[in-house]
Amino acid sequence: MPSFRPNINLNHPKTPASGIRTLSKDGFWGMVIWRRVTVVTKGFKSLKGQLLLDGGKLGGSFFHRSVVLVCQHDEEGAFGLVLNRPTPTKIGEAVVADLPEVLKDQILFLGGPVQTNALSYLHSDIFLPNASVMPNLELGHSLDALIELAQSNSPTQKVKVFAGYAGWSPGQLDDEMRRKAWLTHPASLELVFTDEPEKLWATILRSKGPEYRLLAETPEELSWN
Repeated sequence: MPSFRPNINLNHPKTPASGIRTLSKDGFWGMVIWRRVTVVTKGFKSLKGQLLLDGGKLGGSFFHRSVVLVCQHDEEGAFGLVLNRPTPTKIGEAVVADLPEVLKDQILFLGGPVQTNALSYLHSDIFLPNASVMPNLELGHSLDALIELAQSNSPTQKVKVFAGYAGWSPGQLDDEMRRKAWLTHPASLELVFTDEPEKLWATILRSKGPEYRLLAETPEELSWN
């Protein structure tokens, strides 16, 4: 795949501290990811590797009844992927590339409302020593790397592909947590790669006990009122 170097000045005061940008040139598209490393101050609690669930206060928004995996979270902001928004589109229909058949037939998920033309994926296998999200779960953004994974034919690997992502600016997610907009739940590979993503929100709420069962069983039309 042809590549090109984007012009991003990390030292410019108006350049965000971290981000993902999709770019195009001469009919080809690419992606650049950048991040400045900062020292985390005392008292900061990262939610990386946790699931965020709509606690009943996000009706009418994109995140209504959503389950978001927090993939990155530090004092510069947070990056997450919505796990329970499957689209009717297969990856082979959305990505113009020579994809392996096993990848073409997989469902594409809507990872969030930000940059819905940006590609992300979650990859797990029995042993991933350098996994970045949680044990044996890696976050990726490279189409070439995704194709290589699909061609490896590992019988134990799992891959979930997303268009778009959920992003929070510095302090934004922390503020939402203080306002109790989200419930948290430990992530697991079983939940990330569930065969029933549409039921994931209610399933997790029921597992949290009677306190949340009523919320899980509230009819869709009533939860918007």
